[in-house]
Amino acid sequence: MILLLRLLCLVIIGSMLGVTTWASLSQPLGDFARSATIRDPWVIATLFDAYWAFICFYVWVAWKEQTLAARLLWFVAIILLGNLAMGSYLLRELFAVPAAGPLNDVFARRNPGTVLLPGLLTGIAVAVYLLA
Repeated sequence: MILLLRLLCLVIIGSMLGVTTWASLSQPLGDFARSATIRDPWVIATLFDAYWAFICFYVWVAWKEQTLAARLLWFVAIILLGNLAMGSYLLRELFAVPAAGPLNDVFARRNPGTVLLPGLLTGIAVAVYLLA
């Protein structure tokens, strides 16, 4: 199961990088934010759905990570990068255990709260948003 979950996370990260690159090359994010499309009820509903899912996932991350710095950096990374950050977090967790290990080790193990990965993702996200 752990191998399947690793593959799923890699597919999610790869597809999100692909689709966001395609979308960015087709229309800058700022142009979309200023367009009438952003006020479409289904766009708004989809954004609410996505961001509430990000918050739910983050609550689990905040429980797992034991330092305030890691919790804050993961929050910013998840809010700014969404599924890219979430997939990265899950991959980190899935590669921290053997492929034949129990899933409980992935989902219930608490972490000391390292800031390297969330700090890197947050830095990338801020840079992308400033350049967009």
